[in-house]
Amino acid sequence: MNERAHASDQRDRYPDALRAGALLVVVFGHWIATLPRLDEGRVVATEHMLDIWGPAGMLTWIVQVVPLFVFVSAAVSADGVARRLHHGHDQMHWWAGRALGLARPTVTYMAALTVFALISLYTGGRLLTPFNHSLTVHLWFLIMLITVQALLPLSVEADRRYGLKAVFGLIMLAALADVLRAGLRSPFELLQLGELVTDAGGGIGWVNALIVWLIPQQLGIAWKRKRFAGTWTGLWLTLFGLAWLAGTTASGYPVAMVGTDLEGNSNLLPPTLALIGVMWVQVGLVLLCERPMRWLLSLGHAAKTVAFLGALGMPLYLWHKLAELPAAWLGERLGAPIDAGDPGDPGFWIGRIVWIILCIVMVAPVLAAVVSFELTRKRDVAPATSTPSILAGGFALMAGLITSLTTGALPGALIGLVGIAMASWLLRAHSQPSAKDV
Repeated sequence: MNERAHASDQRDRYPDALRAGALLVVVFGHWIATLPRLDEGRVVATEHMLDIWGPAGMLTWIVQVVPLFVFVSAAVSADGVARRLHHGHDQMHWWAGRALGLARPTVTYMAALTVFALISLYTGGRLLTPFNHSLTVHLWFLIMLITVQALLPLSVEADRRYGLKAVFGLIMLAALADVLRAGLRSPFELLQLGELVTDAGGGIGWVNALIVWLIPQQLGIAWKRKRFAGTWTGLWLTLFGLAWLAGTTASGYPVAMVGTDLEGNSNLLPPTLALIGVMWVQVGLVLLCERPMRWLLSLGHAAKTVAFLGALGMPLYLWHKLAELPAAWLGERLGAPIDAGDPGDPGFWIGRIVWIILCIVMVAPVLAAVVSFELTRKRDVAPATSTPSILAGGFALMAGLITSLTTGALPGALIGLVGIAMASWLLRAHSQPSAKDV
């Protein structure tokens, strides 16, 4: 207990604060962007704000915080990975622990979705249907994160050998993928690169589904190694990122950095050069905020708040979308203005505030129930050490997540639950150490 208390005292809370802030941005961003549509006082559909309001694309420059999650996760994990590499330990065992830690709470979430889906089969699915894909769309982040974390040893080694050159190398590969995707025929067409990339479809650009997300991971390791730091560096990176965003969108890349824009174009499917501008801005802000945030975290209350949000991180991320179902039900019963039309209509933003309040009210008991359940489960579960089991578990986890992501709560949750539950079983050691051995 004393060792754990000492470790807690020595823990760097700034990365934790960054993750907590990013989590809140994601949660509130998802709630704000979900627009329930009512007919005769009953929810019949939902829309996404990006699908109906062009200016919302600019807001995604702020709310697209997934690169920050990857950046911070890499920074926090870098030293441990380096130690294991130095001592010749098997990194796959470490990844199995990460994957298992993700699979176990996800099984609970998928089981709850399965119950809702099965009930909807007998009730007509009136409320589930409008939110069907919304309830699983956020699982894409888990797929991406567990994939890039599998490559953390390579990223750590690349930083050791090449430093920041590894970051620039990844950016050059991402640029090459977009250039090939665009099919440039002359240097002058670089001015229309974004337009040509967008018109060309995915193609070879899908390699950036890995390359682009490795960039914040490489940056996070470099930050941990103090290869860049300081307020002035942060200011320069922020301005550089904004200029990057302005230049890439001027060349025709979509303005929105999440989802799709009004024309159905995307910087995420697959990721593009434009998305890298968000990464520069976020890394710049990390440096700009570091000194004042560390001072704030030295005051006890701020650190406790960050620790509390950190403990709720995975449950809140997984379950905040499900809270939209009871929020919609409560909004119907109260006659609340959760369908306030479109941006620009009178009362739209008041309706958004009401909707967010309802989501907060309904997510609280959901989280209380989930956390209570998770506390009854064994917390320190040793991961598998057998390579075939780890590989099979990783495949099952990916298959379950991808199925749920692409097909929604119905039928995705029913199928995905099987894969993720199987992963949870395969990724754990079936001869667990006793409590006195841990």
